[in-house]
Amino acid sequence: MVFKKLLGALGIGGPSVDTVLHHPSTRPGEVLAGEVRITGGSQAVTIEHVALGLVTRIETEHGGHDGDAVVEFHRVVVAGRFELAEGEDRVIPFEFPVPLEAPVTEFYGRHLHGMTLGVRTELSVAKAVDKGDLDPVSVHPLPAQERVLEAFSRLGFHFKHADLEHGRLHGVHQELPFYQEIEFYPPGQYAGRVNEVELTFVAGPHGLDVVLEADKRGGFFTPSHDAFGRFHAGYEEAEHIDWAARIDEWLTQVAERRHAMPHGHHEHHPHGHHGHHGEHHGPGMGGMIAGAAAGAAAGIVGGMVLGEVVDEVGDFFEGEEG
Repeated sequence: MVFKKLLGALGIGGPSVDTVLHHPSTRPGEVLAGEVRITGGSQAVTIEHVALGLVTRIETEHGGHDGDAVVEFHRVVVAGRFELAEGEDRVIPFEFPVPLEAPVTEFYGRHLHGMTLGVRTELSVAKAVDKGDLDPVSVHPLPAQERVLEAFSRLGFHFKHADLEHGRLHGVHQELPFYQEIEFYPPGQYAGRVNEVELTFVAGPHGLDVVLEADKRGGFFTPSHDAFGRFHAGYEEAEHIDWAARIDEWLTQVAERRHAMPHGHHEHHPHGHHGHHGEHHGPGMGGMIAGAAAGAAAGIVGGMVLGEVVDEVGDFFEGEEG
């Protein structure tokens, strides 16, 4: 994938840049490799630095109003100060590490509707900074994450939407200031009892947290509320767990529970929605919790059916510079 931008901030005749990703598809924790190709303009200039950033769009909340913002969540300087002569060609090879918590954008070769991710190149010349266009990047799930998604596919969940929420999950170690929510419609056996379920992955150096939320339907005298769960497993262990059985057992308990089980207070974060998640240690993989918090605004629980998926490669982040 290649993009080219004439650096308007540097004036007519300034340098131009092409950024080439050798393979624009990757997985969390892997490396994007490529080259930044700079061509000098009509006069010699001093390049202060060349930097690459991973950029995405996240959901935000300000003063009770929902919105969204384009954010750079990972950045690497690939070249420091150097002189670029008039018309000179300069090639800068790079290897760009992808964070383990990077959101998943693809599954089984299909794009997850709602997810956009790209690499943006920044060139600084004489205190003028110009950010290039975005080169789309596809992030495929880790094998352990694939196992979870495949389990929900077998259980009959239907993909609804995916987005990124600004905030942190209480009790889960996060490096990034946001988390991904993959939303699904539940299978028929939960009709009338669960509105939707959501999934969040938080991948770390030693294992994977799978955080779940089910939006339970209320009755005539009871309001709807959310039930939460969390599973943790090492990567090798996660590839051998019967995730379909584990998740089905949890969701069956959630759907059949007539009253919420308190498990500590539920915090509301100013920009994220997730609150407190307790953890009961049980057999197998770390712990799992199932609780409720009336009116909680964010969520997570998984499932995967390759239904409503839309390719959003073109024109993503339109108007981002504003």
